Amino acid sequence: MVAPLLRSLRPAQWSKNVFVLAPATFAGGLTDPETVTASVVAALAFCAAASAVYLFNDLVDRERDRRHPTKRLRPVASGALGAVPASVACSILAVLAGGAAWTLNSQTTFLVAAYLAVNLLYTLWLKEIVIVDVMVLSSGYVIRVLAGAAAVGATVSAWLLLCTVFLALFLGFSKRRHELILLPGEAGEQRAVLTHYSPTFLDQMMNVVTASTLLSYALYTTADETVARFGAYSLIWTVPFVLFGIFRYLYLIHQAENPKQRNPTELLLFDLPFLVNIGLYSLTVLLIVYVGGPAE
Repeated sequence: MVAPLLRSLRPAQWSKNVFVLAPATFAGGLTDPETVTASVVAALAFCAAASAVYLFNDLVDRERDRRHPTKRLRPVASGALGAVPASVACSILAVLAGGAAWTLNSQTTFLVAAYLAVNLLYTLWLKEIVIVDVMVLSSGYVIRVLAGAAAVGATVSAWLLLCTVFLALFLGFSKRRHELILLPGEAGEQRAVLTHYSPTFLDQMMNVVTASTLLSYALYTTADETVARFGAYSLIWTVPFVLFGIFRYLYLIHQAENPKQRNPTELLLFDLPFLVNIGLYSLTVLLIVYVGGPAE
């Protein structure tokens, strides 16, 4: 039972919780042990919360998943993990997520609870409403950033928050596009809302949020508050990495071979150029924030 349970937790998806660490990173808090500890605890809380959501979703959709070419292999859908142990694990993880957040502060606890509640509504209802479904999915990233800030007492730039919103929408629309391409002509049988989407429509929306993501991040790097914090326009040198990351992602979902084999998020975890770019971006940010130093 252990191996199927671990697969159901989808640890590859925990990479999304890097958004929880962003506020502490950009606030220069990684040199403070207490700030690092609080950020890690918040990230772990969201790992537990996300896994609880995945288990709940698998339980609700297990009959539908059994007719899907890849989801039928999920432990709950395949029967490798029974409904009872999956339900128990889901409940325990939700409690652990709330408990971890409670050790930080009430605001972080509220945001974790909001994340669980929003995803509960999504699984039971909101995922069937066109466009709203992607907006609700995207709210999870925003909640992560807000929770990361609440955990360490940091303030999130309005531009950085907007960038998160647009980036989350970009990822959400690309996920819907992948589902359509994976099951041409049959996607609506697996998820009714997909009958309201088309690759062309999704590409148009992705174009809008892609431009918005890049613009909001560029404006964040040149905002007065950012320049005052870092003492110069240094953060603007990270824009090329953001450009390459988004363009590489678009290349992978449009041009790369065998795009059907993995969902877009997992695809990135196995793409060397993208991983190298992320590493260089992270190194540049750390050098600017922690070596360059703020203005006196």
